[in-house]
Amino acid sequence: MDHANVIIVGGGHGGAAAALALRQNGFEGTITLIGREQEPPYERPPLSKEYLAREKEFERLYIRPPSFWDDKDVTLMLGREVTAIDPQAKRVTLSDGSEMGYDHLIWAAGGDARRLSCAGAELAGVHSVRNRADVDRMMAEIDAGARRAVIIGGGYIGLEAAAVLRKLGVEVVLLEMLDRVLARVAGEDLSRFYEEEHRKHGVDLRLEAAVDCIEGDGEKLNGVKMADGSIVPADMVIVGIGIVPCIGPLIVAGAAGANGVEVDEFCRTSLPDVYAIGDCAAHGNDFADGAVIRLESVQNANDMATIAAKAICGEEKPYEATPWFWSNQYDLKLQTVGLSMNHDRTVLRGDPADRSFSVIYLKDGRIIALDCVNKIKDYVQGRKLVERRAVIDPDLLADNDVALKEMKAS
Repeated sequence: MDHANVIIVGGGHGGAAAALALRQNGFEGTITLIGREQEPPYERPPLSKEYLAREKEFERLYIRPPSFWDDKDVTLMLGREVTAIDPQAKRVTLSDGSEMGYDHLIWAAGGDARRLSCAGAELAGVHSVRNRADVDRMMAEIDAGARRAVIIGGGYIGLEAAAVLRKLGVEVVLLEMLDRVLARVAGEDLSRFYEEEHRKHGVDLRLEAAVDCIEGDGEKLNGVKMADGSIVPADMVIVGIGIVPCIGPLIVAGAAGANGVEVDEFCRTSLPDVYAIGDCAAHGNDFADGAVIRLESVQNANDMATIAAKAICGEEKPYEATPWFWSNQYDLKLQTVGLSMNHDRTVLRGDPADRSFSVIYLKDGRIIALDCVNKIKDYVQGRKLVERRAVIDPDLLADNDVALKEMKAS
């Protein structure tokens, strides 16, 4: 049986960052990274942006050149998955039936796209946006003449895909079951702004739109049937309704968790010498008042990777990273800092009609998050206010003529 001092499960941002962080922190043992795709680690956010838009070749998405991993003595085992873990024997079983031992295990498997549960969900032409193969299939259908797309889900993935498809000349109908887009992650000011922007660009955006099923000929889809019985014709359907954490083998092995595997402040699971990072890791977050949450972001994956690597190298440093996120749609750059969940007040800074503004989120008078649209200075300066949970008069925050860095906390 093969053995590695550290096995990393997952070839995305978290897995790559963990391997890098181990070497950067002086780890000299053997490292094996196991990834289900055949590609070396690559960036995922551009899939729904520059890659789908044909603005960036896939080779430019590599987190590091393929030769880099050999140079750093990191063994890549690609095209395989971990199907079982024996935490007592410190052994994993792979999808090809082989077994491998470890001293430490870092679980960075992320999540799978949540699939529709309705009839027709498995028809050809129904897509998610999670990996290169997903997007390559979409691009092939567009090249073959697909010109009518229905997007189910008004989160960031759905909105980004809509923006790119409109740029490619594809007709887009976007269906959101709630009463506004981005309802789970942003305030109403931001939601209404993006709804208007997408409609200006020709997206047929429908709110409170309930899907009944995907219609087709038994093999290929041809439309989406709504709960009211109406049919939305489609050549392709893109589903963006969240992810399901890939934690099955951990839970079967006895790790604590439900919506994600639970980790402590050092990214340790309840299994001995097993860490979990990134999208699949449920952790107590100070920016959520200590609530146990999962964060689906590159920032979180990278920062957790550093914490796990340091712990393995003997330096226990708790996870205290400031959450941040970005989204590019049309010529709009959204930058978010902090977590707006459970806010009780918002302050609008600037005019959305100018396509440059910020939404500041308050809880109990304290600044907990900002959403900044084409407003880089607010994002940079507001980060410090979020980290301090600053209390500033809301009327002053709304004054777009006064820089955030010049405001005095009360």
